[in-house]
Amino acid sequence: MTTPTAALSAVGVSIWLDDLSRERIASGGLQNLIDNRNVVGVTTNPTIFATALAKGAAYDAQVAELAAAGKTVTEAVFEITTQDVANASEIFRPVYDATAGRDGRVSIEVEPGLAHDAAGTIAQAHELWAKVNRPNAMIKIPATVEGLEAIAAVTGAGISVNVTLIFSLERHRAVINAYLTGLETARAAGIDLATIHSVASFFVSRVDTEIDKRLEAIGSDEAIALKSTAGIANARLAYQVFEQAFDSERAKGLLAAGANKQRPLWASTGVKDPALPDTLYVTELAVAETVNTMPEKTLEATFDHGVITGDNVTAHYAAANATLDALEKLGISYDEVTALLEKEGVEKFIVSWNELLDTVSAALESAARGSQA
Repeated sequence: MTTPTAALSAVGVSIWLDDLSRERIASGGLQNLIDNRNVVGVTTNPTIFATALAKGAAYDAQVAELAAAGKTVTEAVFEITTQDVANASEIFRPVYDATAGRDGRVSIEVEPGLAHDAAGTIAQAHELWAKVNRPNAMIKIPATVEGLEAIAAVTGAGISVNVTLIFSLERHRAVINAYLTGLETARAAGIDLATIHSVASFFVSRVDTEIDKRLEAIGSDEAIALKSTAGIANARLAYQVFEQAFDSERAKGLLAAGANKQRPLWASTGVKDPALPDTLYVTELAVAETVNTMPEKTLEATFDHGVITGDNVTAHYAAANATLDALEKLGISYDEVTALLEKEGVEKFIVSWNELLDTVSAALESAARGSQA
């Protein structure tokens, strides 16, 4: 019998796990998800690594080695996270080979404190790419205004980029433009465009969380009826942006030269409101040429009872536009919400990054004390 995750894959959705830990790698848990849940990639972020480092003993041996070598906390975090990504990339290498680089990807993010520093982001993207040293790695760069410059430069150097923290359609267009600019630079440098892949991570549930809060404050029947509709409407229109952008003459010329489309990736797909179906941001956004990166809880819910009915996006553009128009008429500013979410997204990752530094710092100090005892 076909499972819901297999049915989702058959629609053309690549299932990537939004989680990684050394324990998951070493235990065979990651391979099990590849074999039995149709998982074909992994995304990470500072929050995921902070959580992984805070529990279990899987990192103790490496932390002890790093402490003995006198590594700083920043150097230690770099070594620990890149090792996990390199090891996961090895596990996904058969998927990468079988899909000609489309999937089998493992993403690692530049430090969130660099979100508004284009030069710093570019430099660290090169460092991460060189350190992981696997063709199926992807470097995550946030879609801030400064990030756009970095996306173009890093893509132009032949590095595959996962663009993260996209909330608005306007920024999505700018991200695609940065990718195409990077491809043009790479082509001029003689780099094989077929080797460069990219995804544009468009966030979903956070849009609903913020807008639903505002709808509840308004409190009218009309407002309440619009609850939990904005995130999906926004994402569906992002797919329309993707279709239009890669149907342009500029994009067609690059595709003819061997380039790959920058696929939309649905991020933040775990449902925040317990009143909603737990597979909402999976089933309602099923459409070809996309990635859905899921927390394990959402992945298991989809496998257990997800109802996949084929393309659930391209027939809904008019309704999606109507939803966003209705929100504007109620006084909810789309531009204000998406700008706020980007700002908060960067801030949350900085908090998680600092938690990661604190966790590793404490572990290094503990290991150093243990070696002196």
